Amino acid sequence: MNATVVVIPTYNEAANIQGILHAVMDLSAPFDVLVVDDNSPDGTADLVRKLRSIFPQLHLEVRQNKDGLGPAYIHGFKWAMDKGYMYLFEMDADFSHPPKALIPMLALLEEDKADVVVGSRYKKGIRVSKWPLGRIVLSLGASLYVRIITGLPVADPTAGFVGYKTRALSLLNLDDIRFKGYAFQIALKFWLWKKNFRIIEFPITFTDRTAGNSKMNTSIINEAIFGVIGMKWRSVFKKQA
Repeated sequence: MNATVVVIPTYNEAANIQGILHAVMDLSAPFDVLVVDDNSPDGTADLVRKLRSIFPQLHLEVRQNKDGLGPAYIHGFKWAMDKGYMYLFEMDADFSHPPKALIPMLALLEEDKADVVVGSRYKKGIRVSKWPLGRIVLSLGASLYVRIITGLPVADPTAGFVGYKTRALSLLNLDDIRFKGYAFQIALKFWLWKKNFRIIEFPITFTDRTAGNSKMNTSIINEAIFGVIGMKWRSVFKKQA
């Protein structure tokens, strides 16, 4: 077992999963990988099972129902903490997050320069590829909204490419973070910041997926808009999530 695990949640990612797993396994630094699949009908889990014979550091957890990004990550986080990993990363399966960035991001955690490292699209300018202007404006607006409401000093609070010291995650009550979509990413950063953990942003270039379908929908957007307000209100009374 390596010291670091990369948690990748999947639903219908058969077009991407083999490529992303090879990309992570081919890195110069050793990483374990946990795929948390929500019982994808396209056979994503079967492809992972086939690769396990090649990569012993590859693990698979299959949940019976599609229950959202947040619950999938919580499942993976608990699994990783039970196994005793020191560091944990979350990343997407669709190559929107560059696997090579795992190495310098991990170094920031290993060198104790941060407790949380965020792969940030907006730390040094706007680093997004293959997004239409309207989506960039929407994403920047969402980031500004989150910072204004919460005070969170992170340029890219909705980012989903993040590394953690598992010790920091262990001090959160993960079951109280009930967001299912991208609000989950905001909540993790917010509550870790409230607990005075050090958050650093590492600039990456985000590339829109070229295969498979985005999981974004209006319910996820609404959850983020109204959930952030509720989260900030609860924080006044020092309640997590």
